[in-house]
Amino acid sequence: MTTASAERTPHTPPAPAPPGPDRTGRRAERARRRAAERDGVPHAMRGTRGGRIVRGVLLALAALVTVFPFYAMVVLSLKPSAAVEFPGSLLPWPLTGEAYGTVLGAQSVPRWLLNTLVYSLVSVVGVLLLAALAGYAFAKKRFPGREAMFWSFLSMVMVPYHVTMIPTFAMIAKLGGVDTYWGLIIPTLANAQAVFLMRQFVRGLPDELFEAARLDGCGEWQIFYRIVLPLLKPILATLGVFVFLWHWNDFLWPLVIGQSTDMRTLTVGIASLQQQNVPLNVVLSGSVIAFVPIFAAYLVGQRYFTEGVTTSGIKG
Repeated sequence: MTTASAERTPHTPPAPAPPGPDRTGRRAERARRRAAERDGVPHAMRGTRGGRIVRGVLLALAALVTVFPFYAMVVLSLKPSAAVEFPGSLLPWPLTGEAYGTVLGAQSVPRWLLNTLVYSLVSVVGVLLLAALAGYAFAKKRFPGREAMFWSFLSMVMVPYHVTMIPTFAMIAKLGGVDTYWGLIIPTLANAQAVFLMRQFVRGLPDELFEAARLDGCGEWQIFYRIVLPLLKPILATLGVFVFLWHWNDFLWPLVIGQSTDMRTLTVGIASLQQQNVPLNVVLSGSVIAFVPIFAAYLVGQRYFTEGVTTSGIKG
C-alpha cells in the first residue's frame, strides 16, 4: 500500500535553498546605503526624470562649448597654409603636418621650449619647497611676531603684480639678472597664496604626531622630511599643477626680463610670431605644442590634484 502510494505521488523538485547570509547581508547593506543617499538629498533637489535629461543636455552643451576652441586650434594647425574660411576650415580634412615641421625646425622654437621648461620646472620646485617650509613654520612653530609676519606676507596678495614689477625689474637689472635664468626665476618664488594654503593644511595635522616624533629623537629637519612632506603630497600636487600652469603661461615678466631672442619663453615667442605675419597654422601649431605639456602635467597629477582639492576644501 505504501509502495503504490509512493509511485502515484508526483515528483516534486526540492525547494530552493534560502539565500546565504553573505548575499542577504550585501543586499541589505546596499538597500541601507541607497536609503541613506536618498535621505541625505533634499526632496527639492532630487529632480524628476525629465529634469535629469535636461541637466544632461545642458552639461553636454557646456562640454561642447568648452572643447570646441581646442578642436578648432588643433584642426586649423593641421590645415595647409591658406586663407581661413568658416565653417569649411573646421572640417577635419584635408590635414597636413607641415606647420609642425616648420615650428619644430625653426632655430628659435626649441630654445624657447627649453627656456619655458627651465622656468616652469625650477619655479615649481622652488615655490613648493619654500611654501612647505614657511607653512610648517607658521603653523607649528612658536616665535615672536609670527602672526604679524604671516599676515604682512599674506597682504602681498592684495598688491597688484604690476605695481611691484617695475621696482623688481630695477633691482634685478642692477644685480645683472636681465637675460638670465636666475633673474627670470627668483622673483617668482615668493608665493603668498601657496604659503597660505600650506599653513592651513599643516594646521590640520595633529600636534601629537610631532610630539611623538620629538620624543623618538627626531630633529626639526627629520620631522619635516619624514612626516610633513609625505602628508603634504596631495596639496603639493595641487599647488604644483597650478604653479606649473601659471609659469608656463606667464607672459609679462618673461617679456620684460628676457630682452633677447634666445631668452624668450614660448608665450612670448608665439606672440612675436604674430607680429611677423607668420601664417595662422604655424602660430596655432606653436600653441598646440605649448598646450601639450600642461595637459600632460594634469594627467600625471590628476589623482593627487583631485584629492588635494577635496582635502583642502574640507580643512579650509
